[in-house]
Amino acid sequence: MQFTDFGKLDLSRLPSPCFVVDEVAVERNLRILSDVAEASGAKILGALKAFSMWSFGNMTHQYLSGTCASGLHEAKLGHEEYGGEVHVFAAAFSQADIDELLTFAHHIVFNSCGQWLRFREQCLAAKKQRPELQFGLRINPEHSEGTVPIYDPCAPGSRLGITLSQLDESVLDGITGLHFHTLCEQGFEPLSRTVAAVEKNFGHLLSQMDWVNFGGGHHITADGYNINGLVEMVQVFRQRHNVEVYMEPGEAMAIGTGVLSCEVLDITWNQINQAILDTSATCHMPDTLEMPYRPDITGAAEAEKLSHTYRLGGLTCLAGDVIGDYSFAKPLEIGQRLVFEDMGHYTMVKTTTFNGTKLPAIAIWNSETDALCVVKEFGYADFKHRLS
Repeated sequence: MQFTDFGKLDLSRLPSPCFVVDEVAVERNLRILSDVAEASGAKILGALKAFSMWSFGNMTHQYLSGTCASGLHEAKLGHEEYGGEVHVFAAAFSQADIDELLTFAHHIVFNSCGQWLRFREQCLAAKKQRPELQFGLRINPEHSEGTVPIYDPCAPGSRLGITLSQLDESVLDGITGLHFHTLCEQGFEPLSRTVAAVEKNFGHLLSQMDWVNFGGGHHITADGYNINGLVEMVQVFRQRHNVEVYMEPGEAMAIGTGVLSCEVLDITWNQINQAILDTSATCHMPDTLEMPYRPDITGAAEAEKLSHTYRLGGLTCLAGDVIGDYSFAKPLEIGQRLVFEDMGHYTMVKTTTFNGTKLPAIAIWNSETDALCVVKEFGYADFKHRLS
């Protein structure tokens, strides 16, 4: 799903490896999200867990109502670099987290009644000083739409969200909203079924609430998404329950906006041609191992489809640091650049320096003007200073 033709970009202008994000494509996505918000009446927040490239903070602020975070540090980034509302949820907060969040966050969502009770008095005292503060609970509708268990918040035994049987309705004083999140890069239909499950299980509580957060995982900016269905459903939900609706798309901000450019370092053979790259599955694109997920490569195909097949591997010592088997029309050459497509979301936010592996540089490109700016490069100091 690549909206930009990165074939127009001269890769020799880039360090390697390098994430490259097209600012034209990012703004396209943000416009779509803004249009959905205006048409539906919902407030849309950018989920920093998927795309926290804060060089786009000012642009994001022009189109969205704010950001949502999965912990203190993301929340601080949203507050400092994006503006607008700052919403935060975590599986659990520490005392130090709450102490700081209460000074600037707008919505704080708790994952259990126990956490809410632990901090309730402090939260309500802070609200007297900052009336804009709101507190919510994350509910688990026990309705699974995920196809990969590791990314399914409603999988049996999930630690995320409060099931109906565990929700103590006697502790709702001070709670003004409910939050649910069940999707992962999915369309409107799974959301529609989830909302029906929420209304069935928790509908009796909605009249007590001021807002409901539909969470993230909405592929709103993807081709074929049923935007009209989403707009209508949000309108009906808001009117039926007299609540504000929030949504927190993350990957939808960055779908089709970015690539990861890398270089072939070596070519070897062991039962199959092997190409060693200056990038890494485990360090730079861990979803290829966790999901598993197979990224597309410009000009490549499935193994054996084209004349020359290679197993593409990273440069770390991990035996399983393998991105996958790909075929090419011509033999690969040492020094050749390869482009992994649609690598803007859930990539930069997950990188590591295992083995001291250098993190990819980060660049912004304008596909209309061809302007290019390398906004960040990493080196030994970034590895060293993560340790002690």
